[in-house]
Amino acid sequence: MSGIFRDTAVLQTVGGAPADPQARVPLTVAEPDGPARGAIVVLHESRVFSEPLLDLMRSLAEEGWVAAAPHLFHGRPAHSATEVFGESLFADFDATVHWLTSRGVLSDCVGVLGFDDAGTAALLVATNRPIGAAVSVSARGIVEPLSDDAPALIDAAPLLQAPWLGLYGEDDPSTPPEHVEQLRDATGKASVAALVVSYAGLAHRADEPPQVPDGQDDAPGVENIVDAQRRIFDWFDSNLR
Repeated sequence: MSGIFRDTAVLQTVGGAPADPQARVPLTVAEPDGPARGAIVVLHESRVFSEPLLDLMRSLAEEGWVAAAPHLFHGRPAHSATEVFGESLFADFDATVHWLTSRGVLSDCVGVLGFDDAGTAALLVATNRPIGAAVSVSARGIVEPLSDDAPALIDAAPLLQAPWLGLYGEDDPSTPPEHVEQLRDATGKASVAALVVSYAGLAHRADEPPQVPDGQDDAPGVENIVDAQRRIFDWFDSNLR
């Protein structure tokens, strides 16, 4: 089984200006046992790496990908809930990609994966950086921007530069089905492949396995979880070559 380790990546810029040579972003990484076929930059919106998320990173590594997660809140106070978009997001992403390419990963074999607001960030990265593929799960801010640094996804989607997969739950109040449908229409204007998949209920997240109620053998929606994870892996398999 692939292990997890910590490292740091050198920041090239901070706030749009050249960074201090000592400025670094912490990384949590899962590496395959053998040669890497490419890498997935895993964006996340929490200061804590949950065990299900770490398990997902291990699973990616077992498929031959280096899974590298920059700690997006490394420059923020411990109590800060400010989302990380704009220059800070791209600086952390660029530093992570540089760390990966310095270890032999080809730049066109790098993908990005994000959940929730980090899923929003993953789509925005795919409109601004020459990556190989992107996946967003439950990405919010579809019609209304999440912040001044994060345009509404229906405005950003036509600018996608990399194949993008979006996964949504139909019962998620933060991403109403009518908004998801508008996003589906917006991605149709992009010059790259894009696919939006909606699941019944809320069980569609590979980073949050469904809980099994007492007295039951299976968790509701487990089929959705399996299908969603399969789609994530298949998307990277198909587009990162």
